[in-house]
Amino acid sequence: MAEDIKLKINRLREEIRRHERLYYIEDNPEISDTEFDALMRELIELETSHPDLLTKDSPSQRVGGAPVSQLATVRHNPNVPMLSLDNANSFAQLEEFHNRIVKNLGDESFEYAIEPKIDGLGVSLTYEDGVFIRGATRGDGVSGEDITANLKTIGSIPLHVKIVEGMERFEVRGEVYLSREAFDRINADREAEGKSIFANPRNAAAGSLRLLDSRITASRPLDMFVYKLIVTDENGRPKLIPQADSHFAAMKLLASLGFRTQDVRLLTSLDEVAKVIAEYEEKRNSLGYDIDGMVIKINSFRQREELGSTTKYPRWAIAYKFPAQQVTTIILDITTQVGRTGAITPVADLKPVQVGGVTVSRATLHNEDEIKRKDIRIGDTVFIERAGDVIPKVVKVVEAKRTGSEKVFEMPTKCPECGADVFRPEGEVVARCTGSACPAQLKEKLRHFTTRNAMDIDYVGPAIIDQLLDAKLIHDAADLYYLTREQLEGLPRMAEKSADNVVRAIAASKDRSLNRLIFALGIRYVGARIATVLSQSFADLDGLMAALQEDLEKIHEIGPRVAASVVIFFSQKDNRDLVEKLREAGVNFKGEDAPTDRTLAGKQFVLTGALSSMTRSEAKMKIESLGGRVTSLVTKKTGYVVSGKDPGSKAKKARELGIEILDEDEFLRMVGE
Repeated sequence: MAEDIKLKINRLREEIRRHERLYYIEDNPEISDTEFDALMRELIELETSHPDLLTKDSPSQRVGGAPVSQLATVRHNPNVPMLSLDNANSFAQLEEFHNRIVKNLGDESFEYAIEPKIDGLGVSLTYEDGVFIRGATRGDGVSGEDITANLKTIGSIPLHVKIVEGMERFEVRGEVYLSREAFDRINADREAEGKSIFANPRNAAAGSLRLLDSRITASRPLDMFVYKLIVTDENGRPKLIPQADSHFAAMKLLASLGFRTQDVRLLTSLDEVAKVIAEYEEKRNSLGYDIDGMVIKINSFRQREELGSTTKYPRWAIAYKFPAQQVTTIILDITTQVGRTGAITPVADLKPVQVGGVTVSRATLHNEDEIKRKDIRIGDTVFIERAGDVIPKVVKVVEAKRTGSEKVFEMPTKCPECGADVFRPEGEVVARCTGSACPAQLKEKLRHFTTRNAMDIDYVGPAIIDQLLDAKLIHDAADLYYLTREQLEGLPRMAEKSADNVVRAIAASKDRSLNRLIFALGIRYVGARIATVLSQSFADLDGLMAALQEDLEKIHEIGPRVAASVVIFFSQKDNRDLVEKLREAGVNFKGEDAPTDRTLAGKQFVLTGALSSMTRSEAKMKIESLGGRVTSLVTKKTGYVVSGKDPGSKAKKARELGIEILDEDEFLRMVGE
């Protein structure tokens, strides 16, 4: 009897998977939604009656589970971080990319794979033995949020695939998105329920994936296109398999396994690339979903390995961004807003207008010089665009529509928020509020401190921060760690459960890594990347605080401007007091153990060919652990080229420049292996 039930459940699962593929992937359903729902209900009833037969990859797991208190942070495979792509905003920049490829591959022929760039949320899917085991957001490329339960609700993501030889462990990356039709339907429902509507499909998709209740995510028709396959060994190191030695082959393989892939085309010339870009630019509005450009990448995985990556981008791919869509509207007023560093930015209040499917009512004017250069006045008719289809900005004035009633804007001499003097340093375009107690600066500092790339504190969004400031419960970021549940329950619309969630989320952030804390402090010129560099250069925050400017300037990627800003920040009493309060609250100040052996400090390496004793990633980590630096291109600054089996054009370039070439044995002796 038990075997009969098990057999029936397995047959139901296979039938449901087949219909899911026909519906979501092939767009060719054989049964009605009612019939499909009946199959799913039958499966759920059987699994409920026999819980011992429930599996993680069952189609029933798409319906969503119980809510969670917060999304856990997960680290991506350190051998293959989720890098972003470099952008080309013009055909000239695309030509520069092409010329670099030609130069670095030498006489080798190559193909480009080109496909649309989906305007969605980047995610990673991990599979073991054919089962989907984990899904995560891109995050900062090194770590993201665990959204496995939410991703399981997406019909175009297979929960189980057949096992391909050599693919026992693999990762798939792609973009989750909402079709325009689904977006309109969701917004119509929200409006009918009296809820705020989403600004655009991308925001709706991103918000849906980060929900704590996967049952709500399941009610939203999200979809996914995949764009990358990474096959790994048992240690997480990427490996090539014969069935997927190129992007085109990998996408073909993924499609055969039930993943949704795009129209990938192989091209051999820049002229062909230009034609495909023009084709998609013309038909982008008829696709049914948003794309904001085209991705052009080298097809061969071997050639990709040869070209390598920078710390931010792969050298073998680029995203061509479509020109922003422009419309005209009227500037009703020009106001100013104060940022966390005191920067005062003029903002145009616009007559609301649709740009690329989004209603725009405000646009940045950047600074006083920009306003004067474009001669922008209150009352002007202007062209606006969403640069990169995201940030609205004023492009130019339609002077022919001026009536003479327009008003010239004057930058304020006093801060609009606190009344302190406004000062514009010589040589800078940004005017700043000089008030150390400016409430607008404090508000923006707190918002920055809690953001995802900083201390990543869930439940503490702009609305909660405003309430905490209005109630005078906090005066700086450290005060967050001293809040009690009782204090929070006194805030408007703050129930006991919500207060508990806030307290738990704040407490959880105490263990964030040092680079996040450095970024969260809001030091001018210190972004997320520089914060990571600093955290890797000091054992703890105290070491960074004690560093002199000349010490900081010796660190790769740290220039005089950043070094001076760090020193000035920690020399100010308010900032030192903030750090001490964070210390007393138990916030982590320690970084990863700093290496003591720096024998390769200041030396630059390039790797080419395959090493028999370690992977290229392991060799890179070994060099960097000894203070050296690994780059992808051979230049006059290169100190050594490490040449393994089947070296490419880099070894030839090194000989031409007279750069020392190390074989594997010489390299191992140098790094002490």
